[in-house]
Amino acid sequence: MVTIQRVMTVERPAEAVFGYLSDFENTNEWDPGTVRTTRLEGGGGVGTTYRNVSRFGGRETSLVYTVDELTAPERLRFRGENKTVTARDTITLRSVTAGETELTYVAEFEFHGVARLVVPFMGRQFAKLGDDAAVRLREVLGNL
Repeated sequence: MVTIQRVMTVERPAEAVFGYLSDFENTNEWDPGTVRTTRLEGGGGVGTTYRNVSRFGGRETSLVYTVDELTAPERLRFRGENKTVTARDTITLRSVTAGETELTYVAEFEFHGVARLVVPFMGRQFAKLGDDAAVRLREVLGNL
């Protein structure tokens, strides 16, 4: 399993950050690997599904994500799957002050089949993905 974790502080209230991040289609704006995300079914709450097309390592891949948890305004969990990988994204929010939020983003990737063999060679790419996502999150959330 590959785990990416980034912690950052943003100058926005936790409620605003939660509201924005709970709509998984917003990955179109902040996730640098996302080519496009579209809602498939549901109203945005737990159980809602999305198709996410991403580009990573020069390849495009599609995962179906499901909203597993929305505990306002502290925690969001999404699970994405295809035949090659299961991805779990957990975002935890903690109010630092009335207008400032600490955001912890954890992305876990469990690869299946032959894909497991290449994972040890992709460490730098995963680190860059985490760094780029943190930069974009700070930018986008700062402009809410």
